[in-house]
Amino acid sequence: MRDFLTANYHTHTVRCRHAYDPEREYIETAIKMGIKKLGFSDHIPCPFTDGYVSGIRMTMEQAPEYVATIRTLADEYKDDIKIFVGFEAEYIPAFHEKQMAMFRKLGCDYLIMGQHFLNSEETGPYTGTPTEDESRIREYADSVIEGMKTGHFKYLAHPDLINYQGPDSVYDWEMTRLCKALKEMDIPLEINILGISENKHYPTEKFWRIPAEIGNKVILGLDAHCAKQLANVECYKKAVELADKYNLNLIDELPGM
Repeated sequence: MRDFLTANYHTHTVRCRHAYDPEREYIETAIKMGIKKLGFSDHIPCPFTDGYVSGIRMTMEQAPEYVATIRTLADEYKDDIKIFVGFEAEYIPAFHEKQMAMFRKLGCDYLIMGQHFLNSEETGPYTGTPTEDESRIREYADSVIEGMKTGHFKYLAHPDLINYQGPDSVYDWEMTRLCKALKEMDIPLEINILGISENKHYPTEKFWRIPAEIGNKVILGLDAHCAKQLANVECYKKAVELADKYNLNLIDELPGM
């Protein structure tokens, strides 16, 4: 096992209102840790039309400054590290077209999917809320699969965020359906290291035994919300141990990035 990961594509900034530290500190920490490729993927803004202001993501108006800041730093540090800029996004059909128009206009590099909500945070529900509602996990799987079919997302962040507490048979059926669909599309699944460090309900072994059987590609994501989380060796090792336990098809980097 190597000492630490060489690429991390899951990094947030202060613009999401629940992350800390300036971008430069993230970058310099990544360089010290031997990370060769660092992707900033802050939460994508949503084009709300009713005046709603999110407390967990930047506004549409902040997006150009976000991209410009990362691009400037990428050029400054180009001899030390390769830096990408993109977004972590839910697939929300009502917003997706406008979000993609913004993405293309700003010349972003990539999207990862983090399906935190089945709609948006304005209407919910949060997919990490414990539930025994079978329709909730089915809708989660449907939304992820539909979104991935657009071809716009590089991988699925914390696929085990859905916190279904009903029968294991239902969980296994829906997550198997999801994993098989993403395997066919050659889309990796993320073991989320922040979840390990903060003792969240994910990563959960009841999920990871499923892609172990199906053979999905798996990538590690720090999901860093502060610079020190780019140096979380202890939880990185726990993520690798999970991958080793189930003999997961672990990849180091995203193809083409």
